[in-house]
Amino acid sequence: MKQSGSQEGKSPSQLIDARIAELGDWRGQMLGRLRALIREADPDVVEEWKWNVPVWSHAGLICTGETYKKVVKMTFAKGAALEDPSVIFNASLQGNTRRAIDFHEGQALDEHGLKALVRAAVALNSSKAPG
Repeated sequence: MKQSGSQEGKSPSQLIDARIAELGDWRGQMLGRLRALIREADPDVVEEWKWNVPVWSHAGLICTGETYKKVVKMTFAKGAALEDPSVIFNASLQGNTRRAIDFHEGQALDEHGLKALVRAAVALNSSKAPG
């Protein structure tokens, strides 16, 4: 896994580790699980820290991992262009570009569907990458 950028002398991976630890509840556990699934789906993913949130990229932005009081939100930058056969997108459905998944405490996680979305996002980014 590659890393890009840094803040306050810490790598993006260290900043993501810190965010997971500071949450200290189901949101940290969920963000950690989502991160692991992203890494499983794309071992070459680049972890970044932008807009004060974890960001995962490969030939372009794949998704962000935002945490709120009652939800962990995973926003796919080009989600509207992705096939979603498992129908797991459940937020930001009106836009022309992004799509998101809101995860709530105790919610089941469709790991297969999520990894398929990550792989589809990488394939889309790679198909449009110059070179």
